[in-house]
Amino acid sequence: MEKNCRIAVCDDAPEDIQYVKAMTQRWGQSRQIAVQIETFPSAESFLFQYAEDKSFDILLLDIEMAAMDGVTMARQVRRDNETVQIIFITGYSDYIAEGYEVEALHYLMKPVHEEKLFQVLDRAMQKLEKDARCLNLELSGEMVRIPLYTIRYLDVYKNYVTIHAREDYTVKRTLGAFEEELDSGFFRAGRSMIVNLKYIRRVTKKEVYLSDGTVLPLPRGVYEALNRAIINGG
Repeated sequence: MEKNCRIAVCDDAPEDIQYVKAMTQRWGQSRQIAVQIETFPSAESFLFQYAEDKSFDILLLDIEMAAMDGVTMARQVRRDNETVQIIFITGYSDYIAEGYEVEALHYLMKPVHEEKLFQVLDRAMQKLEKDARCLNLELSGEMVRIPLYTIRYLDVYKNYVTIHAREDYTVKRTLGAFEEELDSGFFRAGRSMIVNLKYIRRVTKKEVYLSDGTVLPLPRGVYEALNRAIINGG
């Protein structure tokens, strides 16, 4: 099945837009990906369309633009979109530190080299595919899809499992059944808990501290294996 990818190129230099667009089209052809590319001459023009349609997968943003710069634009996008892949294009290395807060995938220095752009777009697609993975739950007669990257942890009480994501969902099911549906980014900590490794900030012999402030009890004998899983990156 052919993959699809919607990409925005935003730059106030028309020649740079055409240069990056042509390379991105070649990348799509070489990877057998149906690429839809839209171009924007300013951050403002992109945000105007984005307000109505947020279905972009990848943003290729020039940092230095006349009115609003690319980092400011990316901050606005990140407020309600965690999965879009942001790639900055810049003529100056001074700006690189500014992009960490918007979780930029990469910085490409002008002039952009095709081989480097292809590598970064490949990484963006891998991340998009990973972020698209979901748990499917049937709750009150309707199907609920929970993206795996939003799940902080799952725990058991009696015969019920609660999935702690953007909301909490409780279902009558075993933890083992969920474990089979999750990927290597999750760690089974004893009989009653599975935790998403990317949310862990600190581990002691008795507790796991998550980035949202949650503190979870760590069963005896699990500390070493959990540390190994964190070091291996899931």
